[in-house]
Amino acid sequence: MSLDHHVPGIVDVAAKAGVSLSTVSRVLSGRTRVSDALRAKVEAAVAELGYRPNAAAQSLVSGRRSTVAVFARNTIRYGYAATLQGIEEAARAAGYVVLIAVVESGDPDDISRAVNTALSHPLAGAIVIEFDKVGVETLAALPPTLPVVAAAGARRASGDTPHAFLEDAAGGYEATRYLLSLGHSTVHHLAIPATRPRSGRAWGWRKALLEAGATVPPIVQASYSPTSGYDSAQKLTSDPSITALLCGNDELAIGAARAFQENGRRVPEDVSIVGFDDQPFARMWMPALTTVRQDFVDLGRRTFALLEEWLAQGRRPADSAVTPTLIVRESSAAPSQERVTV
Repeated sequence: MSLDHHVPGIVDVAAKAGVSLSTVSRVLSGRTRVSDALRAKVEAAVAELGYRPNAAAQSLVSGRRSTVAVFARNTIRYGYAATLQGIEEAARAAGYVVLIAVVESGDPDDISRAVNTALSHPLAGAIVIEFDKVGVETLAALPPTLPVVAAAGARRASGDTPHAFLEDAAGGYEATRYLLSLGHSTVHHLAIPATRPRSGRAWGWRKALLEAGATVPPIVQASYSPTSGYDSAQKLTSDPSITALLCGNDELAIGAARAFQENGRRVPEDVSIVGFDDQPFARMWMPALTTVRQDFVDLGRRTFALLEEWLAQGRRPADSAVTPTLIVRESSAAPSQERVTV
């Protein structure tokens, strides 16, 4: 039994069709007219062999680079994965191939390795998912001659790099104002890691508290996972004065909710909990999670649109920003009367 795993190439197409390599190239690129008879021969050979031109070969034939590198620290977490989905969908629709470069850590060698590997391909441009400090450092390591855009959460001065933003500071601000409007005297914050001293959502949280003249509690720093939310919330569960908690993502929120409930604090009767992102499980949680909805798939599409605009027009595009939406569900309520009067 033959185990021939030969992948057909342009040479095989030319041999099957009985034409020259240059004729196959002209047919595949569509840039030069050929006779109907020659085109039919090449197309029949392509179909019979199951030939699929790769991006590098196409770029040599057409003169148009069609590969976009996407740099990300993480491809599993919800925000990263959904942003990648949006980028890939938009790139595919525009005729581009996406090369995903995972940056293992913030170590300079890891960043250099990922950048150099990606740059060994004929890139049209690159996208950095800048949700963390590794993203910031990766962006700085890319050559200024390459068109590069980035996806990020909070709006900030981005220098020469066009950004698509989620405006998560506005989401943190709105969620905190909502909790205060229910009658909570202040709101505590369980934070995700950030690219600067505070995440955008933490800045929005703080701004809302200061505007209301409310106490600004110390931030409780966590990671991203439900376990981190559970462990970090243990510092808060024994304090009966804590009646409202804004969490940096939905996973922290469900971990925190479990910690409070295990310590005899009901959600939302004793403590209101609000998440961030509106992951698919949020509305199925019990109680259904009040959260700030961020459309990461749209973020990915908007980020690619910036790069596509740059490649088409030859100049840097303006930043793109969309404000998140507060989704009120069952995990938030007015504080119980006895807590208001204490």
